[in-house]
Amino acid sequence: MTEARLRTLVTLADTGSVREAARRLYVTESAVSAAVAALTRELGVPLVRRAGRGLELTPSGAVYAGYARQVLGLLEQGRAAARGAADPGRGPLRLAAVTTAADQILPDLLASFRARWPEVELALEVGPRRQVWSSLAAHEADLVLAGRPPAEAAATVLAVRPNDLVVVGAPALAEGFALGSTPWVMREPGSGTRATAEAYLTEHDVAPPRLVLGSNGAVVAGAAAGLGVALLSRDAVGAHLDDGRLVVIDAPGAPLHRPWHAVAGAAPTATTMLFVAHLLEAPGWSAP
Repeated sequence: MTEARLRTLVTLADTGSVREAARRLYVTESAVSAAVAALTRELGVPLVRRAGRGLELTPSGAVYAGYARQVLGLLEQGRAAARGAADPGRGPLRLAAVTTAADQILPDLLASFRARWPEVELALEVGPRRQVWSSLAAHEADLVLAGRPPAEAAATVLAVRPNDLVVVGAPALAEGFALGSTPWVMREPGSGTRATAEAYLTEHDVAPPRLVLGSNGAVVAGAAAGLGVALLSRDAVGAHLDDGRLVVIDAPGAPLHRPWHAVAGAAPTATTMLFVAHLLEAPGWSAP
């Protein structure tokens, strides 16, 4: 069960295609098939099966791929920890952030950190809440910037920053706002902001019309265009509030206080802590 074979299985799980897995791994298709066949022989259970023109994991394959992903992440984290211990200023740092944090919070932080520590190998993954916490659990990220971590997460909160979620809309729409009937624009399912907005409406026992848009930027633009109101981080709409394209609506129970969290696993690397120290020097951030 070599690292290469585990990586092949995980890539095949992600792509569902021997051809695409081979392309991503820069190997031949026969090498992909051979690696999966070798793992199948070692485990004694089938790991993949045909599904139309592609492949899908069997239940055994899906379970094993989850463990394989964690093993690969832990190996990578071990390499990062070893290199960072030797010289934190030259180690790797794998960040993961939800979209709003990546768009509004991280750019200035990364620029100033890069200027201070130019030899740190930075990588950033951007995705919805579920994705970034899964990356941390699988040891595929060293530090996550998002809202509060899930209760079941084996995580260490290293820094926090205030974050208010406000109900916003175009001025014309805001004038006639009614919680139960004014349309809402929302992110896709799986987004933390979407889940919070749904919970907010459920708490107030209303079911207004909803328009689902596929990105944070699309929701902001849709709200500014008058398609509906939205529950968004003030950090995400600051420019629109300043120029009057959006206004904060006096909705019941708003704003909601949902601080940003910088979260690592149980054993943060030295390079991770270097970034956290930089974070704690930035305006608004503090130790938890």
